[in-house]
Amino acid sequence: MRKLLNWCFKGPVSPTNQSLSKSQGSMGETMERPSAGNAENLNSERSDENMNNSRGSVASNIIVNHDFSRGLDSWHPNCCHAFVVSAEPGRNHVVVTNRKEPWQGLEQDISGKVTAGPNYRVCARVGISGPIQSSAVVTATLRLEFRHSPTTYMFIGKSSVSKDEWKTLEGMFQLSTLPDRIVFYLEGPSPGIDLLIESIVISCPYTIKTEDTSTRCFGPGDENIILNPNFEDGINNWSGRGCKIVLHDSMGDGKVMPMSGKYFASATERTQIWNGIQQEITSRVQRKLAYEVTAMVRIFGNNVTSAVVQATLWVQTPDLREQYIGIGNLQATDKDWVQLQGKFLINASPSKVVISLEGPPPGTDILLNSFVVKHAEKVPPSPPPVIENPAFGVNIITNSNLYDGTTQWFPLGSCSLSVQSGSPHILPPMARDSLGDHEPLSGRYILVTNRTQTWMGPAQMITDKLQLYLTYQVSAWVHIGSAASRPQTVSVALKVDNQWVNGVQVEVNGDTWHEIGGSFRIEKKPDKVMVCVQGPASGVDVMLAGLQIFPVDHQARFRHLKRQTNKIRKRDVILKFSGSDSSSLVGTIVDVKQTQNSFPIGACVNRTNIDNEDFVNFFTKHFNWAVFGNELKWYWTEPQQGNFKYKDADDILTLCQSHNMEVRGHCIFWEVENMVQSWVKSLSTNDLRTAVQNRLNGLLTRYKGKFKHYDVNNEMLHGSFYQDHLGKDIRANMFKTANQLDPTATLFVNDYNVENGCDIRSSPEKYIEHILDLQEQGAPVGGVGIQGHIDSPVGPIVCSALDKLGILGLPIWFTELDVSSVNEYVRADDLEVMLREAFAHPAVEGVMLWGFWELFTFRKNSHLVNAEGDVNEAGRRLLSLKQEWLSDAQGHIDEQGQVEFRGFPGSYEVEIVGVSTKVSKTFVVDKGESPLVVSINL
Repeated sequence: MRKLLNWCFKGPVSPTNQSLSKSQGSMGETMERPSAGNAENLNSERSDENMNNSRGSVASNIIVNHDFSRGLDSWHPNCCHAFVVSAEPGRNHVVVTNRKEPWQGLEQDISGKVTAGPNYRVCARVGISGPIQSSAVVTATLRLEFRHSPTTYMFIGKSSVSKDEWKTLEGMFQLSTLPDRIVFYLEGPSPGIDLLIESIVISCPYTIKTEDTSTRCFGPGDENIILNPNFEDGINNWSGRGCKIVLHDSMGDGKVMPMSGKYFASATERTQIWNGIQQEITSRVQRKLAYEVTAMVRIFGNNVTSAVVQATLWVQTPDLREQYIGIGNLQATDKDWVQLQGKFLINASPSKVVISLEGPPPGTDILLNSFVVKHAEKVPPSPPPVIENPAFGVNIITNSNLYDGTTQWFPLGSCSLSVQSGSPHILPPMARDSLGDHEPLSGRYILVTNRTQTWMGPAQMITDKLQLYLTYQVSAWVHIGSAASRPQTVSVALKVDNQWVNGVQVEVNGDTWHEIGGSFRIEKKPDKVMVCVQGPASGVDVMLAGLQIFPVDHQARFRHLKRQTNKIRKRDVILKFSGSDSSSLVGTIVDVKQTQNSFPIGACVNRTNIDNEDFVNFFTKHFNWAVFGNELKWYWTEPQQGNFKYKDADDILTLCQSHNMEVRGHCIFWEVENMVQSWVKSLSTNDLRTAVQNRLNGLLTRYKGKFKHYDVNNEMLHGSFYQDHLGKDIRANMFKTANQLDPTATLFVNDYNVENGCDIRSSPEKYIEHILDLQEQGAPVGGVGIQGHIDSPVGPIVCSALDKLGILGLPIWFTELDVSSVNEYVRADDLEVMLREAFAHPAVEGVMLWGFWELFTFRKNSHLVNAEGDVNEAGRRLLSLKQEWLSDAQGHIDEQGQVEFRGFPGSYEVEIVGVSTKVSKTFVVDKGESPLVVSINL
């Protein structure tokens, strides 16, 4: 059967002479209409089997007569001829012939069948015939016609097709707005070459409804949005980011072969670490959806045997803001293919998205065998861990009291162990706070002599005594011998299989016993676990007494903290009612309900987050303070000297102000050298001093009165860049100048590992010494910042640090709190430990979470809300605590016209229920120790 048609489009713009025009589609940028010679490598073919599978799933196909079973019904040749050929029963194809221009092909009007927003998948079976020796490119295109603006063209995808073969052309498109007319067509081969088409499917694989009632359409979970992911179509759809891309079936005289398939690609001639292989995925990704990335990679050449390979996403928004998102990285080698994995989420509607691999040193090739990017499957919530007979408070160390000499103990290395007498008989304070009443220690200790290495000391195997997901507290008395001429570090270290983890440290001098305390948790079943005491220099003896490792009962501690919280956080309130007929109010029921606790609980936010309305809704609803992740840091606001970038900070500040959220300024300077931008490092001493002054003047003048706090010079216990280059007084001068420029802001020190006992550089004692030194130099230090990036927290250890720092009389804030566990119930417990300890301690005046949304947190497995907006158990625990810390009361007005209750500071509503009327009033309870009298005039 043949049906011959001749139809020519007469539109407002000649198809043969396209000018640059603004695309209305998902590309979101000005683009030239693609042709066979210049179409961007955005899409490629899939296997015939994939196409055949799609042939059976045409219920959602918006193309009419997709397989030409009804001839050319609904199809039109574009200024050329077309006829249908029945090659076999039930299988037709169309021949588009008499083509005089590359853009001539077959088209169908799909107006009214697609909508703005969803992603649509295009899958077509195409071929060519005619006088051609090699191959030709077939392209899928949309023509978008508008009544009052020029016609534009949207490129969808292309396929390189050889004579006498059928190939699959595949691509996706998305419309941001709806034009008046939408026409889909296939085009591309050179004039004189016939275009063959067997079938065309345009579908939205499936659709979901979101909370905001908008529609999202995306492919099945196994749908890879990377085109030509295995290089079966050469390097089509791939390009080099500042380098060259080459296709291989082997390299290195056959030593490097594909791990799968026939080919792999290399990014070669790399001159910068950011050079690599990339693919644009703009039209195939959607905002607010999480994607999983899996790539098989290795490296080659330049005498580099191991290097980090990084997967990166470059996103450009319609307002030309750029963002680089780190997806994942791993240490790749030149020996084997390794699997790189990661996840990403795009918050804003992008105009362009490019995914790439980068990272190794210049001259080293990046090899890529396969690349998969899929919509991430939802991970089911982790169940609460099953812990049988936790035996809280029971020491798992055998022969801790040394009644049996050194039985169960062994020397690590060639040192010698002996048992001596004369150590303390009482438990160290932090253990005593956890264990309560406890029998005295034996007074015996292990003496370690003949130490020739720092790692030598007493050890014991504890593998069979540990349970997964339990938090264990570590406690002991330690001492060093008189051979030490200066203080030494002693640590209780844990070797899990072949890895040393969770070192508990203390700095010890030779004249007394010192408490050492910390914690650990194991979340993956180990083969061997050994505990060892080590650390001092060789030749220095170590003494160990009363080592305790025991599981911690968080719930028992929580009961204590609840009582403490009610004592220190609540205030007695007297509601005194008055009015024209107040005597008639006696006995009237009064309901008091707190609507907001004024205790600051805030969170970190980045500029990209505020493009996600789901993030903003959770953020503004559940937090009352904010801190910027990066946008106020010097390397962000002035990446190159004189090139200032404040817009990101301004955007976040505007959002916070619109929701009456207070904001911390983090940070003016960062003392750790690796965090100082290169142009600052290159300055001479005088120029650096000037740059520091300019930074202070510029930042604090611009934002005067807008930030309640500033972290003046971040992490001074762990870095010394400015002090090394400008002298000791620079730190105090930073505080003094900041105070002069903005006297309303409280100026903080800020550091990490202060509260967990694992870092001698930032022990509470070292932090106190540091703060007192600044104050002696005249620095107006107004607050103590404890970052709080903590693992397996134990209440008494955290509280001990707070007690010590509280001696300074300064407000203490947890400025960057996060906890991490693969199990969200364990993570929730850790978060509750930290929040309860903070809320129950009189010196703590606020808590800031360092992120809460998956893929936008500092540490993995620390999020409270999953990437696509589901609140997990840790997030629910936060909300539950916030609800617990709201006070409700009910009473009757007494003869003095009063109702008394005890409640947390914050905002309240009071409802007076009379016989015939109901009156509502609001009031605020401020922080204070004496009873507050609130007068309510009715």
